[in-house]
Amino acid sequence: MSESDAGGVPETIATYLRLRGLEPSARAFRRKRRKKDDDDNAPFTAGRDPRGVGDVLSALTRESGWDSHLAREDVVRTWDEVAGADTARHTRPVAFSEGTLTVQADSTAWAKQLQLMRAQILSEIVRRYPEAGVETIRFIGPDVPSWKWGPRAVPGRGPRDTYG
Repeated sequence: MSESDAGGVPETIATYLRLRGLEPSARAFRRKRRKKDDDDNAPFTAGRDPRGVGDVLSALTRESGWDSHLAREDVVRTWDEVAGADTARHTRPVAFSEGTLTVQADSTAWAKQLQLMRAQILSEIVRRYPEAGVETIRFIGPDVPSWKWGPRAVPGRGPRDTYG
């Protein structure tokens, strides 16, 4: 066995140490230098602090443009708080299109009463959920059966002397 020039270590042991990374070599130095240049994975750099799940989710919804959709869902979900418990028992939000929230009431009397309370309910929605985009509220009565169905239905008013 021949010994290496640098320190009297046999060549086999020097090769073993070099392969195990215990003795610095030019290749290991380049690899370490490349890792130092990568600042994205450095543990104590700016922007690497842990964030809460709520912060991450709010950033995701804001970047995805979901804020207005989620605010509309919150209006529907918390309708009893927005309109009041007694009013919520007799009404329910049914549609939202182009800034108009449509609310269906149990009776026409409730629909008329809510039309008088429109400004109060609208201001409460805008105060709680400004990103929902509610500009007006439309109150409708209960669904009523239609006489316009069947194979012999006539378009328009039709004859009016059927009841005598």
